[in-house]
Amino acid sequence: MITITDKGAEKVHEFLESQDADPSSAGLRVGVKGGGCSGFQYNLAFDSKRDGDQVFESQGLKVYVDKPSLPYVHGSVIDYVDSLQGAGFQVNNPNVVAACGCGSSFRVADEEAVSAV
Repeated sequence: MITITDKGAEKVHEFLESQDADPSSAGLRVGVKGGGCSGFQYNLAFDSKRDGDQVFESQGLKVYVDKPSLPYVHGSVIDYVDSLQGAGFQVNNPNVVAACGCGSSFRVADEEAVSAV
């Protein structure tokens, strides 16, 4: 399960409306790719469903996750933060055991443990 906070949902809705996207099919894609100093980086995008996606619904929005990324983001909460360091989406992920100093990459305990989710 992946959920979105009220503020996160507000920002996703604003973007989808500004793009005249169809809310019945458009949503937020949450993925993971290798890279960064800690091993993995989040890949967030506005998108529609693709073959093999797991689809979650939160705050009236669709959240799409590809199967390879799902074990790494399962249980995450997507928020939107506006702070002195900047504004943007933030992933609060219970699977993370370490993150880099800049906050753009993360590491999980080990691949076998995450695969068991």
